[in-house]
Amino acid sequence: MSGCTARTTFHLIGPQSWTAVPAALVYDSTDPFAVRVRFGDDSAAEVDVPAEEAATQATDLDDTDPDDEGSVEWLLSRDLLRAGLIGPVGEGDVRLWPARNGLDVLFLQLRAPSGEALFEVSGAAVGQFLRETDALVPVGAESELLQVDDELTALLRGGTDNPTSH
Repeated sequence: MSGCTARTTFHLIGPQSWTAVPAALVYDSTDPFAVRVRFGDDSAAEVDVPAEEAATQATDLDDTDPDDEGSVEWLLSRDLLRAGLIGPVGEGDVRLWPARNGLDVLFLQLRAPSGEALFEVSGAAVGQFLRETDALVPVGAESELLQVDDELTALLRGGTDNPTSH
């Protein structure tokens, strides 16, 4: 397995303050199109942000995995992260956009049936992480790592794994 992890802090924007949330960006070349954002990774460094800068209301998401000691993991597209550094992207459950005025801030909005959250994270930290993923799997080479043809061939051969065979 070839991958990389960047520990950072996301800031949950609340009605009157920000909450520092330790997190990790995780990339695994066996799933080359995806980046996992693991919130609650307590080995991430925390950075304090002045509470008076918070301006947007957010509610907590409750998508915790009981086997993961309270951490929450979201799967994002690597391309979505890259595009979000430049301009607004995403729709539905995941949206990303850079701050205006050249600030080193990337906004990440996540929605789940239980609520929604708005986070800020360093655009430079995300950019550095993406450069590390690009060194592992260059942009455009993701499909070469997937063994889709082999998996389709195995599936089409039939056998017990084929739900349509009788």
